[in-house]
Amino acid sequence: MPATASPTTSPAPSTTTATVTAPARRHGPAVSTRRLRPRQPERGRPAAPRGGGPAAPRRAGVALVASLLGFTVITIDVSAVNIALPAIRDSLSGGMAGLQWVVDAYTLMFAALMLSAGAIADRAGARRAYAWGVALFTLASLGCALAPGIGVLIAARVAQGGAAAVVMPASLALVRQSYEDARERARAIALWTVGGSVAMAAGPVLGGLLTESAGWRAVFLLNLPVGLVILGLLVRVPGSPRRPAALDGGGQLTAVLALAGLAFTVIEGGHLGWTSPLVVGAAVLAVASGIAFRVVESRHRQPMVPLAMLRDRKVNIPLLVGFAVNAAFYGGIFLLGLYYQQLRGMSETAAGLMFVPMSAVVTVSNLLSPRLAERIGRRPVIVAGQLVFSGAMLAMLPLAAHTPVWLVLVLLLPLSVGGALTVPALTALLIDAAPGERAGTASGLLNSLRQTGGALAVALFGSLLAGPDGGFSLPGMRLGLLTVAALLLVTAGLSRLFLPRG
Repeated sequence: MPATASPTTSPAPSTTTATVTAPARRHGPAVSTRRLRPRQPERGRPAAPRGGGPAAPRRAGVALVASLLGFTVITIDVSAVNIALPAIRDSLSGGMAGLQWVVDAYTLMFAALMLSAGAIADRAGARRAYAWGVALFTLASLGCALAPGIGVLIAARVAQGGAAAVVMPASLALVRQSYEDARERARAIALWTVGGSVAMAAGPVLGGLLTESAGWRAVFLLNLPVGLVILGLLVRVPGSPRRPAALDGGGQLTAVLALAGLAFTVIEGGHLGWTSPLVVGAAVLAVASGIAFRVVESRHRQPMVPLAMLRDRKVNIPLLVGFAVNAAFYGGIFLLGLYYQQLRGMSETAAGLMFVPMSAVVTVSNLLSPRLAERIGRRPVIVAGQLVFSGAMLAMLPLAAHTPVWLVLVLLLPLSVGGALTVPALTALLIDAAPGERAGTASGLLNSLRQTGGALAVALFGSLLAGPDGGFSLPGMRLGLLTVAALLLVTAGLSRLFLPRG
């Protein structure tokens, strides 16, 4: 889903918003009168260029291209894989549960590790962290392409998601450090985020073309040359300074376990039965890990998630809205990809092309949202966006196997507009509400909750869409749409009651 500019997030449409944590202040004894040495860059790399010099603009441009490619490829990967799901099912015989895990293994790791990814980028240096993330993502993509079975594919998707969580904030940090001039930096970040918008529109089409012409494995093989190009460009990028940043290992571990247990409960509960020992055990793990997370965060000196901040309604309500909006958006994308191919019998390419008008409307609406918020206030835009989104879910209820294509595209217009209006105003409101030193944390939380909402929606829709004979269930689709529509109505009401207008 799109996002707006903030001191710590990306300012334009993308499937995620990026987080850059603020550098921690150094504390210690008084400094002697000797001249201080500058902070050391990454070992073996020259320091980032300061000021002018003929090489500085060129190096900044290389850093921008490298960052843009990484952001683009992890965005394309999400939407392209959705189109390839039926082909993956036919090839690896994973069933509906397997398809859900192919999507959610990536998204859940992305969501969970996003909470710590900014700190990792600070400690390692943006260039080095970005290189690590890109290298791991490339290797994981190779693992996906060579997967002999659904289990190996899911494991490789876990690695992809973890790598993407590092790539996202490190790529934006690399852009920010490469441009000292505020105007040039703003233009560079705008270009960086345009890549997400283009990738979101191109992903389904590219995924459809590759799957139909060369097979689903080509969707993952495409990442290999892109990854190698990025690593080659990074050789020409100056090293990044390392900054002290606390890592909350206990909080990170319990967050991963809680999300994994919750996703397993929702996905497998619909297939194994809600009283299955495995499902019950996963539910217990999710609850226990959630409690442990709260205990760990309350005792940590520098917690990953400051619990006191979550008590502020200007923080917790936007987080709930972000969860609901992404649940609707990514649940809808997952549903539509299967609807087009399984129920309507469209080819992969045709199914991908069906997403192009929706992506174009998302981009335009995302650009209009900040202007509307300036004129009428953020709260009206946030509330109206959720109401439109809820209406979009209800508008999709009549969809059937023989609904005219033009009518399907018309019914999807509210889906395109609702989230794109909501998220930019929501992100700006949250960043303004958070304490200055916690802006990065707030942005990371919003990222994580949004990705979690998308993952759980895929889990819910997948459980409902599987008919008795393994086919596409229209009653299940409609129940899922009603559930998400009701959730959006609830969060719209909370937004109207508790968020400030400005």
